[in-house]
Amino acid sequence: MLRALAVDDERPSLEELLYLLHADPRIGSVEGAGDATEALRRITRALESGPQGPEAVDVVFLDVQMPGLDGLEMARLLTGFARPPLVVFVTAHEDFAVRAFDLEAVDYVLKPVRKERLAEAVRRVAELRGAAPRIPVHEPDPDHLPVELGGVTRFVAVDDITHVEAQGDYARLHTDRGSHLVRIPLSTLEDRWRSRGFVRIHRRHLVALRHIGELRLDAGTVSVLVGGEELQVSRRHARELRDLLMRRV
Repeated sequence: MLRALAVDDERPSLEELLYLLHADPRIGSVEGAGDATEALRRITRALESGPQGPEAVDVVFLDVQMPGLDGLEMARLLTGFARPPLVVFVTAHEDFAVRAFDLEAVDYVLKPVRKERLAEAVRRVAELRGAAPRIPVHEPDPDHLPVELGGVTRFVAVDDITHVEAQGDYARLHTDRGSHLVRIPLSTLEDRWRSRGFVRIHRRHLVALRHIGELRLDAGTVSVLVGGEELQVSRRHARELRDLLMRRV
């Protein structure tokens, strides 16, 4: 059973998070803290009691933007501890995801928190702590990718994706109607979608061949026009890209 600490300076959000965590059967105990300073005092007691002690904390569910010491700063401090608890960020702000995973966060849950999404974060923590067996999941729909936006899960058609941009452990999917951030490495999407006409043109970009409007050559540099955006093609990928485009023609 996992021992959890939830940290949020907004009381209604903290109470909701505590309620959802209490309802998860994998959570044995959960406490709340209204700011990072209070949480650090609680974690210090946990570390002093040892990993099997009565004060131990396995995971911290942590808000990002808080007065004083914010969540990212607190997580950075925890990385210096000998046996820090795992960290799951729970925030209304999508923009901090890359920095969060640089700090080795287990997950990044967007508010408003959905029960199913929080349960997935708890599952990841439980697996890392050895508190629960891995639960088999269904094979993903090959034609769509689930994305979260404002607490709502939407399904983006792969055929609508013009290109993908690497952002740390995340990837940003670009379509004609906007972009979406997903927690999937670019290399994974490259392997998964190679047969669907996606090709790597740069260490940061994966593009759909069918959405390339122009191939531009200028003073030895190569770029492509995709969805109205010009993307640079690295030298190591330029020849392969030209060959693939010629074969499609």
